[in-house]
Amino acid sequence: MSKITINSGKGKLILKKSRRLVGLKSKKKKDFKKSSFVKEEVFHNIGGFNVVTLDRKRSSLDNKLDEVRKKRDVDSGTHVYHVEGSKKPLVPTGEIYILFQEGTNKEEQLMVLDEFKLEMVERRDKNLIIASVTKKSANPLKVAQAMEAISLVKSAEPDLDTYVDEYDLIEPNDALLSHQWHLKNDGVLVDSNHRITKGADAKVLDAWNRLGNMGSNKVVVAVIDNGFDLTHPDLKNKVHKPFDLWNQSNNIEQGNPTFTHGTPCATVAVAASNGEGIVGVAPNAKFMPISGTSFSLRATEQMFDYAIDNGADIISCSWGSTNPSFTLSPLKEAAIAKAASKGRKGKGCIILYAVGNDDLDYVSFYAAHPDVIAVAATTSKDRHATYSNRGREVTICAPSNGDWPITAGRAWWDDGVSIYSGQFKWWIDGVNRGDQYKHFGGTSSACPLVAGVCALILSANPDLTAAEVKDILMTTADKIGSPSEYSNGHSLKFGYGRVNADRAVAEALRRKDGVLGNPEVETPVAKGRGLFQFNVTKQENKGFGVQIGAFAEYGNVLIQAEKLQKQFNEKIIVSINELDGKTVYKIVVGAMTRKADARTLHSKMKSAGVNGFIRNLKDLL
Repeated sequence: MSKITINSGKGKLILKKSRRLVGLKSKKKKDFKKSSFVKEEVFHNIGGFNVVTLDRKRSSLDNKLDEVRKKRDVDSGTHVYHVEGSKKPLVPTGEIYILFQEGTNKEEQLMVLDEFKLEMVERRDKNLIIASVTKKSANPLKVAQAMEAISLVKSAEPDLDTYVDEYDLIEPNDALLSHQWHLKNDGVLVDSNHRITKGADAKVLDAWNRLGNMGSNKVVVAVIDNGFDLTHPDLKNKVHKPFDLWNQSNNIEQGNPTFTHGTPCATVAVAASNGEGIVGVAPNAKFMPISGTSFSLRATEQMFDYAIDNGADIISCSWGSTNPSFTLSPLKEAAIAKAASKGRKGKGCIILYAVGNDDLDYVSFYAAHPDVIAVAATTSKDRHATYSNRGREVTICAPSNGDWPITAGRAWWDDGVSIYSGQFKWWIDGVNRGDQYKHFGGTSSACPLVAGVCALILSANPDLTAAEVKDILMTTADKIGSPSEYSNGHSLKFGYGRVNADRAVAEALRRKDGVLGNPEVETPVAKGRGLFQFNVTKQENKGFGVQIGAFAEYGNVLIQAEKLQKQFNEKIIVSINELDGKTVYKIVVGAMTRKADARTLHSKMKSAGVNGFIRNLKDLL
């Protein structure tokens, strides 16, 4: 079988043409299930194409595809490819990302497009162009390969799409849960003799009590996935600016039995508190469904741009890939980074990805992005879920199945049959707890749980940046498992620990009320009036102390420094930084050589009612 080598992401892909699959695009955006020339529709939408097998009898695949391309209802057809060693179908979308060499001018670039019969789609900058094949063009993979040989072209990457892995519960093998133990775990299951571990939960009910509510309706949680049941009683009254990438409209496709994953994911995060069924972690938050997971460059950019442009605060993604052939390209990395920095009017969208359910020592390539909160899974016994991927990129973990599953919403068309095992999977113990609900799990469930916690954090303090929300999650998490699992506070299995919604909300409130932008500055000091004794000495960037916060008002720095020095008789270190164009002062108490001494001071300060966290001074710069 012929092979072709192309650029993809940060490396090369060696592709083989599929022996049986092709992609067809309809002129009327309909499927081909009833077409006489189609034997079977295998995937409904990959890169805008329906992936099918053809009824070709004795014809070769090439000849049959050429014949089908001439059919009245067929807009275009393409071969489907596989990476060596993988069964995943890769479909060329028809677009090519062309990076020209420095110094080439527009006329030279357009000349290259004309040579290959390409059509300009978008100019990104002076050297980067997105072009599309036309009826007169050759196969986009061959075009991209040929362009690599031209001296004017630095690189040419054809846009490919495939399905991404949904990190769903694959084969539940434990007894069923009737109550939402992940919100508050009392160690008892009402309808089962199975024992779970008291306290192995996300402390969500405690967070609601601290807030005095169940979150703000001004917070928008976007869930990017497939299979959203927008008629579900826990979702139907909270849908906000939906979008379907596959049909490019606000009319989200429903009823396709292949796709049911988005409904349980969304309900874990934001299911409404309506007196029936379940309740999500942030039931008052708005729900923005973005339907159509995709590997495509164009779709990746579009899904994140849509979230930015339409006011998403949080973006939850329970899908990705751990296949080394499908690493993120710089353009995809840039799309995620853009949302993390430009969203929320410059505060940044909080982006979460599931680490994956492959029992590997590395996480999904999407979850590994530095701006992402990478979520692993733990069990109802506060243990690592064995399927949950591990790695230094894991940010945090959250309760899911592995001992006892989560209860989540179910799409009305979900037939309850696992595509992996063929086993009935609505309710593990066979006890029906409602036709609109089912058992769920995997890192697919852990990820939207943490997304809901992020919504509670923003409900407490909407001025926090995305980076600050991530920091709050890490510094307030509960260390579970053996202490030997952790190095510098981080575990390859658990990240910085199991999410604690109550402590996270408390820290968000603390930063709002008494730390960042403290409004309680004494008036004379705020106006530059007051008398203080200074003894300024430059501090080396080594050692440890206890950071009590960051202040936007210099007057607060003076007041707090005076109080802290009197109270604890330690050095007061002030780090001057810039955040979002504003000067911010970080105050650290103490400058100890040993971290153990900083821990002692931290305990002393905590006993005195002063909250803070241990800080390595070199990290302040």
